[in-house]
Amino acid sequence: MQRTGGEVPKEPALIASEGENAYRQRRLLTVAVRDYEDFDGDEAVEFAAGIDEQLEAVTQWWGPSGPAAGFHHVPSGKLKSRHDVDDLLREQKVREMQGHALVVFITGHGIPGVSGTHFLKLPETAARRSLATAVRTSDIVMAALDSHVRNVLVIVNSCYAAKLKSELSRLHTEIGRSRQDTCQLDVLVTCDQNDRVEVRRFPITLRHVFERLQRTREGITSKYLTVAEFRAEYVRALPPKDRKRHRLRRLVDGGHEPSPCLPNPGYLHNQGHWLHRATGRTHGSDEGWYFRGRHALNRKIASFLGPQRPRGVLLVTGSTGSGKSAVVARAVVLSDPHFRADPLYKTATDLVDDDTIPPEDSVTAAVTADRRDTATVAADILSALDVTPQPLGPADDPVVCWTRQLRHFVQNSDRPVTLVIDGLDEAQEPNRIMRDVLAPLDEFCRPSVSLPPQRREGDPPATGPAVRLLITTTSPCPPATAPTQEPGGDQGLLPNLKQMFPLADVERTDGTDACQAIEDYLSALISADKDQDTAEAAAALTAPRLTPSFVHARLAGQQLRAAPDPVGLANHTKWQSALQQGMRGLLTWDLEWSERDERSLSREMALSLLRASAFAQGVGVPWSDVWPQMAGVFLQRRLPPQAWDTAIDKLLAGRLSNYLARDHEDNRLVYRPAHAAITAVLTNLDDNLQDPGE
Repeated sequence: MQRTGGEVPKEPALIASEGENAYRQRRLLTVAVRDYEDFDGDEAVEFAAGIDEQLEAVTQWWGPSGPAAGFHHVPSGKLKSRHDVDDLLREQKVREMQGHALVVFITGHGIPGVSGTHFLKLPETAARRSLATAVRTSDIVMAALDSHVRNVLVIVNSCYAAKLKSELSRLHTEIGRSRQDTCQLDVLVTCDQNDRVEVRRFPITLRHVFERLQRTREGITSKYLTVAEFRAEYVRALPPKDRKRHRLRRLVDGGHEPSPCLPNPGYLHNQGHWLHRATGRTHGSDEGWYFRGRHALNRKIASFLGPQRPRGVLLVTGSTGSGKSAVVARAVVLSDPHFRADPLYKTATDLVDDDTIPPEDSVTAAVTADRRDTATVAADILSALDVTPQPLGPADDPVVCWTRQLRHFVQNSDRPVTLVIDGLDEAQEPNRIMRDVLAPLDEFCRPSVSLPPQRREGDPPATGPAVRLLITTTSPCPPATAPTQEPGGDQGLLPNLKQMFPLADVERTDGTDACQAIEDYLSALISADKDQDTAEAAAALTAPRLTPSFVHARLAGQQLRAAPDPVGLANHTKWQSALQQGMRGLLTWDLEWSERDERSLSREMALSLLRASAFAQGVGVPWSDVWPQMAGVFLQRRLPPQAWDTAIDKLLAGRLSNYLARDHEDNRLVYRPAHAAITAVLTNLDDNLQDPGE
């Protein structure tokens, strides 16, 4: 099964005595009291409608159709008396319940007891007889916490709910130590100990959080949220004046790890990084497949990934922007059996010969090295292999430890391990990655690797540890195709890689077929919105000016595609002059277009956001509060948070998003310029990026 680094690893296998199916079971139990007989007519109707709205918001997140399929909703039905609640806990066997995740949502009127006890009021609760006719809320909470479910989250949305704190602090100590140490048990309340609940506030806020996280341009990338992340997003969704009073309070702390009780609505289990590069599409909502040509190179990559060659190294190199990532991403995506079930796969394979398609599961793991240090690349490889990087001691070198883990994985694998490393030259420490992570794998890449001793009967055939490395790195065009190239100039990492892997094959992406490949790509891209003859004519006029840069071709192709007359634009003197300026001309042209388009951003706003992304450290800038603060430095004036959110949303939904790449860091989506050439233009503060054609 192929894995891709930079994405969240799959949930590790879990084992329990009751069996894996039961252990993985997830349930939502809602305990909702809505029909209070002592309410006036309008008040009763409003309260009941608010309870229904709460249940709707909760089931949107945790119901069977929520972001984590498999939550089985157990509604409480009508609860009138204390006996009804007792029957619910008994009939659903809450105290004996087993499974992987249990979410309990408790809502209704709360009653503060004189002794500090918190009660859940019921329609038949008698005044001043809470002990006999109401339910101690802690009884419901503790039934769930002391069950056999591994991960439990209880949310109490009732008046004075924070009064539970002292009760739960005492009762929590009665839970067995082993359960406290090995299970994640959390309790959240929505109301302080002296406050009353506003019946519609919780559902409105929860729905806002859900929708915000679903907007994956700004979301958290992990499959599950931590309780801290959930609380932070909840506070962020509240009006600033209400954030202190109406924040979620954590009464039982289950730890800092992501909780299976908090599935992330914005989680995308897909190949976004690789699919974007493989298709040549210009934005995430585009489902087209536009890259064409490169038949010989694609055939060689498919052959390299075939079963007849279990070991080896293939270096894909070429000049800046010449499509190295595209051809490798194509192999990663088309080798993925999950992707092959997608209709887009059929579109892709209809365009190419069968012998250019790599075998299923021929890529074991794929990672990008762009802007990453050596330790991060090593950890990403392990995570992509579904191996958890081992914890480190105070004196441990993470690279040494995790490379040792990688070698151990290879040595114990019963099939060849194929690793794709994209953008090696764009890493923070490319030479150390080569020396400390890749070089130790060389012995497994050589055809002459020795076989291990004979295995026991029943074991897989003894083929020996085997590794295939598919690596991309930039190098200048050779003199034959670039007469101005000085012999002996900077050749990048390629000579060192060839010295490290003397038997490696080398393929270039900037050869004689590059111009035709770019013309085919432009034609496919433009024809998505224009007729084929127009697309072919505009592509033929433009491709020679862009070769060998697919990065320039993607941006110019989008400009042609959006133009009312692509051929007219291709012949436009000012646009041709912009193309001669390379990345600067393309970006300046799009900034001017943005200024004229009333649906887009102003030029100064767009440029401030783009420049902030270029100056960001790490792998990019997160939306959150960081991007607006950085952009404000370049804008040189303050804006309210809502204005920045609107601006970023427009940027990421519009044409200028073509200049950004999406990645993730610390389980947050981050954004950075899509290419080093874009970064170079944006970080030149002496250039105000005016006049693209002059």
